[in-house]
Formats: sequence, structure tokens, C-alpha cells
Amino acid sequence: MTLLTAVILGIVQGITEFLPISSSAHLILGRALFGWDSDALGLAFDVAIHLGTLAAVVIYFWDDLLRMTRALPAALSPSNTDPAAKMVRLVVIGTIPIVIAGLLFADAIEEHLRKPWITVFTLTIGGIFFLIVERLGPRTRTEKDLTWLDSIAFGLAQALAMIPGISRSGSTITVGMLSGVKRADAARFTFLLGIPAVLAAAGKEGLALRKIGLTSDMALMFGVGILSSAIVGYLTVRFLLRYLATHRLDVFAYYRFVLAAAVWYAFR
Repeated sequence: MTLLTAVILGIVQGITEFLPISSSAHLILGRALFGWDSDALGLAFDVAIHLGTLAAVVIYFWDDLLRMTRALPAALSPSNTDPAAKMVRLVVIGTIPIVIAGLLFADAIEEHLRKPWITVFTLTIGGIFFLIVERLGPRTRTEKDLTWLDSIAFGLAQALAMIPGISRSGSTITVGMLSGVKRADAARFTFLLGIPAVLAAAGKEGLALRKIGLTSDMALMFGVGILSSAIVGYLTVRFLLRYLATHRLDVFAYYRFVLAAAVWYAFR
């Protein structure tokens, strides 16, 4: 892997982490199509550049996160109606499914499902759901209307997105819309909910890196990838939240279909 490869993968991550088209699928396909060797870095590099997009989310939602941090004591009381305290509880509840799924299935998914042909099916299925949910009627609920049951549903969708091609933002936005939540509000909660999951994955891979060692060249690759994914990720999240306020998911569905067809043709 070269510095240019790290930059390109960081840019791909920054764009696809937030758009509902699956960042993991694009990273896998990028390596497979261009012959980039990922044996030395593998999933650890993917998680590292996820840290870049995590930084983008933290910066974008800085004010929200500060309010949530201040509301931590109040969040311990279920009867407290402060919006920030409620959001803390929802994020904690919604994180439980992916913690369980990660402990039980992460290794199996890494070994058996991070394959290009898997993404043909997952990209297609996701696109079909986008088209269906957009045609089920108007959505009037906002982020303030979310309940603990909604949070569990979002969390289950996030856990399902461990499978390449599903997309964290795609699956959770779809679940939110199915429950009557507006697209942009579903996306906002999705991004907040993803923060603990990415931190946990980064911590796990960080422990693995301690065992194999991190050379100066690898550290430089990681740093370049994180920086490029952070910059592009921030710009992408700004764009997506504005786009979803007035636009449907159809364009992302069609993109997924085209990409799935291209993958099938390339790897058939």
C-alpha cells in the first residue's frame, strides 16, 4: 500500500460512510478491483479510516455532544425529560445490539462475508428497500419523537450493517423511515448512534495492532488515511443532511443497482 492508496481509500471512506451505499463494500471492492494488498493492514486500516469519519461526526455534532455530555447525570433518571438526557439514553440502548452482534459474529463476518460477491446481494437488497420505503407514505415524526423501541430498531439495523454492502446509514435510515421518522432526523440519530460502535471497533483493532506492531510506515499510512477520510467525511455529512431534507433515496438505490451489476460482471 502506498500513500496514494491510503489517500484514495480515505476519500472513499469519507464519501461512502455517510452516503447510504456502504463504505465497507467500497473498500473491499477497491482493493479487489485494483489489486491493492491488504494483508498487512486489513480490517485494522478500515477501522483507522473510520476514525477519520468519526472525527467528522464529532466535529459536526459538537454542540449536540456537549449537551449530551452535560446531561449524563440526568440521563440516569428515566423520568428526566431533558432532550439531551433522553438522547443519551437512546444512544446507549441503541448501541446494545451491535455490542452483542460484534462479540458473537464479528470474526465470522470478517472471515466469510468480506467478499466482493456478497456485496452483489446486499447492495441490491438495500436498494430495493430504499425504493419501497420511499413509497409507503409521508413521514411526520422527528428526532424528538424517538422512543426506546425505536432506538432498539435502529440498533438492530446498525448491527445488520456489519455485513458488507448493507450500509449503516442506509439500514438505519430505512428503519427510521419505516417507523415514520423523517429522513434527515433518522440520519442525525444514525450518525450519533454510530459513534460508540466505531470507537469500540477501533479499540478492538488497536489491541490487535499492539500484537503485530505498528511500523513508522504503517503509522504514516494510517495518519494519511484518517486525515483524508475526516475532511471528506465532514463535507459529506453536511451535504447528506441537507440533501435528505428535500430529496428521496431513489438516486442511492439506482447507484447500488449499477454497482452491484458492475461487481457481478467483474467477478462472475
